[in-house]
Amino acid sequence: MKEITLGQYYPSGSLIHRLDPRVKLLATLIYIVTLFICPKWQGVFISALWLVTIIRISKVPFLYMARQLKVVIVVLIIASVFNLFLTDGEALVQLGRFSITKEGIWQAFFIAVRLIMLVMGTSLLTFTSTPNELTDGMETGLRFLKKIRVPVHEVAMMMSIALRFIPILVEEADKIMKAQKARGADFETGNIFRKAKNLIPLLVPLFVASFRRADDLALAMDARCYHGGEGRTKLHPLVYTRADKIAYVILFAYLAVIILIRIFL
Repeated sequence: MKEITLGQYYPSGSLIHRLDPRVKLLATLIYIVTLFICPKWQGVFISALWLVTIIRISKVPFLYMARQLKVVIVVLIIASVFNLFLTDGEALVQLGRFSITKEGIWQAFFIAVRLIMLVMGTSLLTFTSTPNELTDGMETGLRFLKKIRVPVHEVAMMMSIALRFIPILVEEADKIMKAQKARGADFETGNIFRKAKNLIPLLVPLFVASFRRADDLALAMDARCYHGGEGRTKLHPLVYTRADKIAYVILFAYLAVIILIRIFL
């Protein structure tokens, strides 16, 4: 359980860490869009090159980021298998009513690669930004939605709390699992249905602990007279620097390259 790094902040003091969170939020959104708007291998290659470059600049260890793939391995396998058997094209292997096609192999490969890049690219946002930075960036960047009565501050606060709770819940689950193993619980043997049934002694106390923590947090916020974002000020308001403006130029240049590849190749 401790190997799950989702939602954790990795301090390295890199240039990416020092960028404005609004830049990183927009960059993550554009990166997600470009991964799927350009199905050609050239677009995937440019996106992969972009991701590797950002990881190198951020100084976050590659193997540390790769740990998160364990969380989505099942989704990755299912998506690849579906594309492998359900894509029309030149049949290479016939398995009853289903066939493995040449196009299916390439489609399964590209889907797997893009999902891996998606997980690693989006996780880079939380590795290089603290929950407070993400909250401030989201609230400031989406401030225009207040005109249509969208509770931007409350949404940003909920996302910040959710990110903070992920490492806490992982640690809590690890403690509960060790305690249940000491009492004779077995989480590893048996088929998939048996393993799912064995998780009940883990999930029940984990849900109880989660609700207890949520109730304690609500009482603490109420005791401090928290009533949303109206009238609140910030100790460190967000201000764009020269590095942020250069990052915007590079980001939109990357987007333009992907669009050109989609149109002309």
